Amino acid sequence: MFVSSILVVVVYRFLPVYITPLMVIRLTEQAAEGRTLRCHHHWVSLERMSPSMPVAVIASEDQRFLEHHGFDYKAIQQAVKDNKRRGGKRIRGGSTISQQTAKNVFLWPGRSWLRKGLEAYFTFLIEMMWSKQRIMEVYLNSIEMGDGIYGVDAVAEYHFSTTSDNLSRANCALIAATLPNPLRYNSAAPSPYMRKRQRQIEVQMKHIRPFPREGEDK
Repeated sequence: MFVSSILVVVVYRFLPVYITPLMVIRLTEQAAEGRTLRCHHHWVSLERMSPSMPVAVIASEDQRFLEHHGFDYKAIQQAVKDNKRRGGKRIRGGSTISQQTAKNVFLWPGRSWLRKGLEAYFTFLIEMMWSKQRIMEVYLNSIEMGDGIYGVDAVAEYHFSTTSDNLSRANCALIAATLPNPLRYNSAAPSPYMRKRQRQIEVQMKHIRPFPREGEDK
């Protein structure tokens, strides 16, 4: 099991990720509910995405992505403080883009200690074996962005009638605004709250430099 886990991480360092456990789970849920099966996913390279897209998700999800090694301890500490202020009710997490990528590609949704332990293990592996550019590329291709929609190119087509490389800065900020709960927040029909989050993310994007290409300094 240890050897196979390392092997699959090495393989995904080079090959596209066309299917994830979450996609299979969602298809199973759709079938069980008698709904039409939906799984829209197009793998595209990072170079074929709008340069605003990685900046938008960094602004929204993980502003120290290029600085940490998979775990943002400052964000975790802040999340604990915020949740304690709300009487123990969980209002935010401290997961990094690296952790979310590990969960999306190798694991299943959930909050068990086993799942969290495996998430930490795979996060360590991808941080050791992949570049930050590869982690971002896999993240933006595998993350759920709507009902049956996975990845930036699919959401560009089905919610914005365009391709991932033609998404505007505002579109990217709106997509990033849905990521805490893409089944609840719809970038194709944004609520006033979503528009507010979009504007907040656009402001934060002004303080984040362009995402570096492979081989460039962070």
